Amino acid sequence: MERVTVLGSTGSIGVSTLDVLSRHRDTFELYAITANCSVEAILQQALTHQPRYVVLRDESSAEQLVTQLRQAGSECEVLAGEAGLCKVAAEADTVMAAIVGAAGLLPTLSAVEAGAKVLLANKESLVMAGQLFMDAVERSGSTLLPIDSEHNAIFQCMPGVHRQGLDAQGVRRILLTGSGGPFRQRSVESLASVTPDEACAHPNWSMGRKISVDSATMMNKGLELIEACWLFHCPPERIDVVVHPQSVIHSMVEYVDGSVLAQMGQPDMRTPIAHALAWPKRMESGVASLDLIVQARLDFEAPDEQRFPCLRLAREAAELGGSASASLNAANEIAVEAFLAEQLPFTAIPTLLERVMADVENVEPLTLGDVQAADLQARERARSLVREFGF
Repeated sequence: MERVTVLGSTGSIGVSTLDVLSRHRDTFELYAITANCSVEAILQQALTHQPRYVVLRDESSAEQLVTQLRQAGSECEVLAGEAGLCKVAAEADTVMAAIVGAAGLLPTLSAVEAGAKVLLANKESLVMAGQLFMDAVERSGSTLLPIDSEHNAIFQCMPGVHRQGLDAQGVRRILLTGSGGPFRQRSVESLASVTPDEACAHPNWSMGRKISVDSATMMNKGLELIEACWLFHCPPERIDVVVHPQSVIHSMVEYVDGSVLAQMGQPDMRTPIAHALAWPKRMESGVASLDLIVQARLDFEAPDEQRFPCLRLAREAAELGGSASASLNAANEIAVEAFLAEQLPFTAIPTLLERVMADVENVEPLTLGDVQAADLQARERARSLVREFGF
């Protein structure tokens, strides 16, 4: 039995992972589930799936959970704080790294350093600490498998030895697809009045609110571009973003002979999750077959950087290197948080990010402490700008 820890089990990726695991109880043992402070949600998951450990980052929430689990007759062991997250990450055979944002970096690194098979849904780990993270993968012998539908698609279309470099494998470029989010056709002038609920109404995917806002600004695609550079040893100029509204082709790889390989499927995260859990084999995911006759058409267009300036900023951060991506990610987390709290207009998000990028020094992070320092500095500058820009 393969022991699996799900970091971020109450989020959309975590819920989908538990669904896939429940279909293969003869192969996988659920070792641990974790959340930030969602007592009720993780309580129900613990009672349903019966992991050995349940971890909440928030210690007071963990105390509440202990009481409720015992009242329900559950013997699941409850841990708390970042130390608890890192413990269950380091002790599993396979770890689904699905904590959203910078909070996922240390637990994910713990899994990598322990040599686990890491299913990476926490793109921020590579955005913040790409070189350090990939160096840790090489040292430990950890198997790193991408879960974002786009990166998983690229992985499936790449040769197995893609980390030796694109030229050695005859790869010309990567085509990273994105739906364009809910505002692909909305007038640029009207974006200033966008509400949080409008930004979170994604046309194809069911996601958490933070990631949904990132999709609406296309920052999510920008962060994915940075992540792809590290995953596939690819310079940013060899990654093109393509808007594909139907979200059926999840990404493509073009080869020097003119071949373009695409991975297609329903817009359902259980497909990449099942692919990575079973890799190098395949297994049932619970996802319906793709009916191309019903689908009928697939559309593609270039992204509009006037409408989506965050995409340009992410590419610039990838080209700059150093701590630029960590700073961009930190500023974006603060900006999105402020927008969702109705403290910042939607169109101020990229303005704030550009200011932070200009104001915060770009350094070469040699240690995890350097990454965390850059992250903190960018957050502090972003918070001061929220007060300046906010309403």
